[in-house]
Amino acid sequence: QVQVVESGGGLVQPGGSLRLSCAASGSIFRINAMGWYRQAPGKERELVATVTSGGATTYADSLKGRFTISTYNAGNTLYLKMNSLKPEDTAVYYCNADIERSDHFLYTVWGQGTQVTVSS
Repeated sequence: QVQVVESGGGLVQPGGSLRLSCAASGSIFRINAMGWYRQAPGKERELVATVTSGGATTYADSLKGRFTISTYNAGNTLYLKMNSLKPEDTAVYYCNADIERSDHFLYTVWGQGTQVTVSS
């Protein structure tokens, strides 16, 4: 059973920075990609950024330059550094991982989310 757990959310003032973490654990054969998504109240969940096991990254166009995704620990830990935060960045941030089993079955695991609130 693989799980991912986010941490690092909280309250930050506009213009501030925050770093989110996501740790994957369990019986992991291979993680092919990990990503961050967010969901603001009353809105659909949207892509923030993803990174593949090869290091290729993608970002939502509106967040390029402010947010940086990275991995550590052989790709089992995921980070999201968020700079110049705005009130519209307020949302629950979710981590996910695309897992490959030893039999090459693919599935995606989601975390429970961590709240980020940008407010003065």
